Amino acid sequence: MSTRRKLAWIALLYFAEGFPFGLVVDNLPVYFRAHGVSLAAIGMLSVLGLPWSLKVLWAPLVDRFGVHRRWITSALLVMALATLAIPLADPTAPGALLWAVLACLTIASATQDIAVDAYTIGLIVPGEEGVANGVRVSAYRAALIVGGGGLVILAGWVGWTPLFWIAAAMLAALAAAVWQMPAVPVAHQPAAAWARALLAWLARPGAPLVLLFVLVYKLGDASMGPMVKPFWLDRGLSVEEIGFVSITLGVVASVAGALVGGVATSRIGIFRALWALGALQALSNLGYAGVAATGAGRPAIYAASLVESFTGGLGTAAFLAFLMHICEREQAATQYALLSALFGLTRSLAGAASGFAATGLGYAAYFALTFALALPAYALLPWVRRWVHDRPQ
Repeated sequence: MSTRRKLAWIALLYFAEGFPFGLVVDNLPVYFRAHGVSLAAIGMLSVLGLPWSLKVLWAPLVDRFGVHRRWITSALLVMALATLAIPLADPTAPGALLWAVLACLTIASATQDIAVDAYTIGLIVPGEEGVANGVRVSAYRAALIVGGGGLVILAGWVGWTPLFWIAAAMLAALAAAVWQMPAVPVAHQPAAAWARALLAWLARPGAPLVLLFVLVYKLGDASMGPMVKPFWLDRGLSVEEIGFVSITLGVVASVAGALVGGVATSRIGIFRALWALGALQALSNLGYAGVAATGAGRPAIYAASLVESFTGGLGTAAFLAFLMHICEREQAATQYALLSALFGLTRSLAGAASGFAATGLGYAAYFALTFALALPAYALLPWVRRWVHDRPQ
């Protein structure tokens, strides 16, 4: 299969992966609040996101049984049915049945994520990881825009019930398209051999330090992210400015960064891209530290935001290429789910601490600290180098 055709399938798959996430994270809070649901109940929606963090627990099932294409198609059909069922329940008093429907939606979405990542790892060959991940990040972000803000706008035009019908139809159409994907052969190992291979992967030389690298590589980025929008508000910028510049233009900049980062990773190799693009990602945090310290006006804040989004896309493309590269095809679902769980843990812990640190230090000092938090990953690069065997193009 040609690289171009592979990239087309990857774009479709990661659009399918991002769409339900945008639906749950961006649409449901607006849907419930518009129907008078309390903030406390809406806050409980975060519990529905647990399957995306805990998917590593059932990732071995995807590795051991079935075909990735069937897992993905089945998950999309379950999500389509769950989405159709949402408007059947009373949104003003969400009960156990509605919560069960939403839980089915997020569990199916997390299961789809496992199979999509495993299929993609089996589809690409060394040297293609960089450009594949550029396309992957771009398609996922585009799906967030469509499944998130796009559907919210649509709800204002057609109403909520037709909106969920349209979303369900899109999920069903994605299922039909995914069913046409070429199969990627997967050799299912006997349980004992599978377990031995997983333990051998975890026992490779330097494995604890490589896992630590996965934990801290995006630490600076994850630490700064939650404090960016509060900083904008505290500097007197409007909600409209945040929506247009930080979110909309920011997504465009991050997609551009992901595409450029993907091409660069394929050309210079994963290891070089990790430190070179990671350095740009870290340095962009100093832009925010500078505007916070100097009291610079709107143009400087806009510039800092767009540079940070673009370089974040660069670093993400290299990092995801690395994660895919170090996974073995026979256990791609389990290994990638484990690595992404570590990455997600960093985001959760750093976000939880960010508000306290920014309050105590002030924005300027805190943003400078986030740059320093990106540096420990570089001390681990010698061990990472031993796990990377790519072919720059």
